[in-house]
Amino acid sequence: MRVTYHKYPVVVSPLADEDGGGFGAYVPDLPGCMSDGDTPEEAVHNAYDAIEAWIEAASELGREIPAPSHKLTFA
Repeated sequence: MRVTYHKYPVVVSPLADEDGGGFGAYVPDLPGCMSDGDTPEEAVHNAYDAIEAWIEAASELGREIPAPSHKLTFA
C-alpha cells in the first residue's frame, strides 16, 4: 500500500515556555504520532517525518494503518 504522508491532517499549537517553547504538532489519525519545531512550518515538516516513521513501524508490526481523515472536527 502506498501512503501519501501529506494527506494526514497535522494539528499545530504553540508550546508553553516551560515546555521549551516553539510549536508542537500531532497527527490525530495516528495515535501517539507527534513532533515539534521552532516554527509552525518546522513542526509540520517534522510531523511528516514522524508520520513516515509511525507507518513504517506499524507495517513492520503488522498493525493496521488508518486512512487519512478528510477533515478535523473540534469540540
